[in-house]
Amino acid sequence: MDKKLRNRTLLFLLLAGIVAFVLIKVSGRQPVAKISAVRPLRQNIVSSITSNGKVEPIAPFSIRAQLDTFVEKVSVSEGQNVTRGQLLLELNVKDAAAQLASARSRLLRAEEDFRAAKAGGRTDEAARVAGDLAKAIGDRDGLERNHESLARLLAGGAATKDELAVNELALAKAQSEVNRLTAVKKEFERQVSLDSARGDLAVQQAQSDVATLEDKVRQGRITAPTGGTLYALPVKAGDYVKVGDLLAELADLHRVRVRAFIDEPEMGGLEPGLPVKITWDALPDRTWPGRTEMTPKQVVPRGSRSVGELLCSVENEKLELLPNTNVNVRINSRERLNVLAVPRGSVETLGGGSFVFVVKDSVGKTVLERRLIQVGIADATNYEVVKGLSVEDLVALPGDADFRDGMTVKVVNLDALNAPGGNEASH
Repeated sequence: MDKKLRNRTLLFLLLAGIVAFVLIKVSGRQPVAKISAVRPLRQNIVSSITSNGKVEPIAPFSIRAQLDTFVEKVSVSEGQNVTRGQLLLELNVKDAAAQLASARSRLLRAEEDFRAAKAGGRTDEAARVAGDLAKAIGDRDGLERNHESLARLLAGGAATKDELAVNELALAKAQSEVNRLTAVKKEFERQVSLDSARGDLAVQQAQSDVATLEDKVRQGRITAPTGGTLYALPVKAGDYVKVGDLLAELADLHRVRVRAFIDEPEMGGLEPGLPVKITWDALPDRTWPGRTEMTPKQVVPRGSRSVGELLCSVENEKLELLPNTNVNVRINSRERLNVLAVPRGSVETLGGGSFVFVVKDSVGKTVLERRLIQVGIADATNYEVVKGLSVEDLVALPGDADFRDGMTVKVVNLDALNAPGGNEASH
């Protein structure tokens, strides 16, 4: 019995040792990471830039007040489509009309004075000056003839020296009067010439005043300078407006401009003629097509961003996009057709290079191989692979495990990948 017991004990210890050895081996084995993988596919990739922007009219018309007055009547409403010449609103122009009547009266007087000055002065005054001078010359000429007669009579003893002296004194006074009236006539003519120049200026000034006031009176009826959408009407009946205040803004909104704010690092791919897609949060199911027109010429601060302002022309046939609307902008900057592509998440970068982990079969196991690749453009989900992969390769997709070169893995979707069309379902 003792021998049998001893044998059983030894057998038990042996079995325990074997179990312990197996347990130690099993506990020391590293678990195999389970991953998903994908094969590169050929497809079209469009590289896009997304940002925000603001809608602007391309050729807006701004109507501003030309005088300080009250708004009498508003005949349209904001957002309304109007035609050229349509009445928009009316202003109170009673004061301007009264000033216009006074200005026209001043113009008539100025024109009358100017005509008189050009004709040599007022007729009655000109006749008086000329008549006075002619009479003085006649008196002087008479005294000169009398002086010659008295001189002959004196030589014959028929007249005295006193009579001759009295005549000479009267002749001197007459000549002095002629000289004075000649100076008066010259001064009158000079004044007439000055009055003519001043009259011309006065007429021009009066004409300018009349034209300005006529324009102000016409501005009492504000009409549309062109057809389009009245997208801004900041006044209402009874409002007081000053010169320069905005009364209305309108434009043809069938085509609008979107000013897109592009972050500085993304400006390198911009050029005129790129396709643009506009979306608006208020109408999430609608999109508006367009094209880039003018690329940014400088970088400017916008809040915490440094942006370039890209101008885009956008079709707006249904007039849904209104000026100053904040919109979303997507610009398709580059496109590659039928290129090899892998998911963005499978590509890692280090030191300026890009790499993926390719699934490889090793001796009795599956491992990861770190492989450098050259990438091209990217869209929201994929990278273009220029070099380093083929459609036969199997690329690991990121998961819970941290990948490393030579790591043992198990591909959980291998059967799906090997099935017809399986790669498309997992890509």
